[in-house]
This record gives sequence, C-alpha cells and structure tokens, in this order.
Amino acid sequence: MADAPRAAGPASTASPVSASMAGHVLGTTTGFDTGDASGPAPGSHSHGGPARPPGDARPERRTSRDPDDFPSPTGREEDWRFTPLARLRPLLETFTPDGKVIVDVRAPDEVDIRNIDGSDGLVGSVLTPADRVSALAMANVDQALVVSVPRNTVASTPTFLTVRGEPGSAYFHLVVDVAEGAEAVVVIDHVGSTTLAANAEFRVGNAAKLTVVSLQDWEPDAVHVEAQAALVGRDAQLRHIVVSLGGDLVRISPTVRYSGPGGDAELLGLYYADAGQHLEHRLFVDHAAPHCRSRVTYKGALQGTDAHTVWIGDVLIRPTAEQTDTYELNRNLVLTDGARADSVPNLEIETGEVAGAGHASATGRFDDQQLFYLQARGIPADEARRLVVRGFFAQVISQIRVPEVEERLLAALEDELGRVSIERSEARSELTDGRAGA
Repeated sequence: MADAPRAAGPASTASPVSASMAGHVLGTTTGFDTGDASGPAPGSHSHGGPARPPGDARPERRTSRDPDDFPSPTGREEDWRFTPLARLRPLLETFTPDGKVIVDVRAPDEVDIRNIDGSDGLVGSVLTPADRVSALAMANVDQALVVSVPRNTVASTPTFLTVRGEPGSAYFHLVVDVAEGAEAVVVIDHVGSTTLAANAEFRVGNAAKLTVVSLQDWEPDAVHVEAQAALVGRDAQLRHIVVSLGGDLVRISPTVRYSGPGGDAELLGLYYADAGQHLEHRLFVDHAAPHCRSRVTYKGALQGTDAHTVWIGDVLIRPTAEQTDTYELNRNLVLTDGARADSVPNLEIETGEVAGAGHASATGRFDDQQLFYLQARGIPADEARRLVVRGFFAQVISQIRVPEVEERLLAALEDELGRVSIERSEARSELTDGRAGA
C-alpha cells in the first residue's frame, strides 16, 4: 500500500530484416563519443539486408496479467539469463507484504494526485505484464497511486514523488496520465531499503508532452524489479529517463508503444555499478504506428569486483509502422578489473519502408589517447580520469533538464569517482610496499 501525502533523414527502402549484437564484456571500440546520438555514430551499423528466412516463425512477446502464464524462471530463459535469480527469489512467488512503501509528493496545484483501488480499470490500461514478477505485482497490489494532468494544462513545476521503501517486501503501482495537449515533468525518486516488485504506467495523450525521470538511489541492500510502460499518442512526445545508482539488485524494464502517427520517444539512461551491484535495464520499443520516432541512449560505468550491468535494447518495427525513424545506442565504461558489462541491442524490421533504423554498442576501458592528451597538459592521472568520465556522461545528464536532478547526479558521480581514485591509490601503495619488501 502506498501512502500519498501531498507535501530524420531521407526515406529509404529496405527489405524486412532481423538483426542483433551479442552481449560482451569488452568490445573492440575503445573511444567513447559524447556527441549527438540522433543518427548512426562512427563504427555503428544499420540494417537493410535480406528478409528473415522462410519458416522463421518467431513467437510474439508474451504478455498476460495472469502470473500462471509465466513459469518460475530457471535462469536458462533469454529474459532471465543475465539476472542473479537467487537475489530476487522472494519476488517470484506471491507474498504477503511485510514492508511498506511511503510516497512523499511535491506537486503543483494543477496536477491531481490520488490513490485508487488495485482493481480499478486504470491499473493495467497501458501495461500488460511481460514477466512473472510484473504479473504478480499487478495481481496483488492493493492500491495504485495516480498522477493526472488535465487536458491542455501545462504543469507549472515538476512533480516529485519520493518513493521511500522500508525493510521487508512490498508491491507498488504508479499510473501517470497526461491528457491531450497537456505537459508535465514527473520525477520518481526511489530511496530507502526494501524488496520491491513494482509496475509503472505512463499514458501520453495526443499532442501531449511528458518527461519522466525514474531515479534508483536505494540503500546498498535493496532489491527493485519494475516494469514501466508508456503509450504515446498521436503527435505526442515522451522523454523517459532512467538513472540507476543504488541498490543490491535493480532490474528496470521500460516499454514504449505508439497509439497514433507522429509520436516521438526519447529514452535516456545512466547507470553506475559498484562492487557486487547488479544493475539491469531491458528496453522494448514497439513501433506499430506510421511516422513515429524513437531514440535510445544509455550510458553506464562499472567499478569494483563483481560489478555487473546488463543492457538489452529491443526495437520492433511492425509492417504497419512505415516511415519509422529509430536509433539506439549503448556505451559502457569499465573502470577497474573484475567488472562485467553485457550489452545486447536487437533490431527487427518487418516493413520495407523505413526512414532510418540502426543501433550501436561498445564496452571498453579508458581511451589511452584521451588520458595521454590530458596528462601531457599537466593534468594529474586521477583528475584526467574524472574529466573523461564526466564527459562520457555529459550527453545524458545535459538532456535531463531538471536542475535539481542534474545537480544531484553530478554530486553522485563525484562521489563515485572519489571511490575509484581511493581504490587506485590503495592498490599503488600495496604494490610499492610489496616491491619494498622484496
């Protein structure tokens, strides 16, 4: 239960095609661009090859509100093969909540905040679960929090929802409904310590604009598994931003669909994993309406033993989605030994009429040339690394456009970079002591 006190490029013709890139720990790309991802980056590739072979009857993505339609995963399934199931096992079965989620709200007067019953028709009106945890959460949640913006209303300030978890296990459900012609910014800040199964739904009405920021800044022992789904209306705009910093295990699965032509979705992500953390983001952009656009840009950094990040980017362009313009980009920067990044972009095109489609993915360490350039100008090694990492994330942070969130992220990055500098200093001291002892 949640308490809510108010506190393109030119058109091209191509055959249908399916393509993907396998996950990897270290890619061949060692340089990291910080420029615009509005189109294919150097070293990336688009697809215009042959159609899928005859007889390739790939099953549709399974969705259902019935948890029994999703067997308990074993870890061999494609959707779960990267996830350490033992760490989220309690969320794979129905449980009686013994924790609590408290939501503190800061919103302008023109935005309506209310609780509804979990059986209300708004629950599940945008999101149909695609995995067992999401289905269980939807079936068992008692109440949902609804944020509504009336038609043709422009919210005067962002709406801040601080979702504070308390020890134990809990369910949570959020619905954000931005009506036709309305505009709003919603920041969802996850803090505290809990084991949480959650769903979030975002309805963006025709010609409406919604920016949503989902910030995961949990305590180190928290577990958070959440499905997020957006429905983008005709000529509507969605900016969906995911930032994952805290928690023991965080798995966020955003999905975007379009209900009419002219929809535009910008999906941005930033994540930073420390030793032992598992941060997983699984995106699905489903293009079924013509003349729509999507851009995906996710960037992550890792440091420490057993730090693990997973990024899955699935884009489907259906036969009805002519003149789709889509591009997805994932970059990962490995800062220390013992960390692992898996990155798997997938692009499936079922129409020969697309405006543009492509993806790029790279995982690597610091660019030695960049470090050499900075150090040659008198910048110490640790400060040079800080500058490279700041530049690496600048593209995403600058597009958040919520000053309060941007300032907090910059401070968090400084804190993370301070940790890696201390670790490097301690490692150098150990090496020097070892040599002196020899």
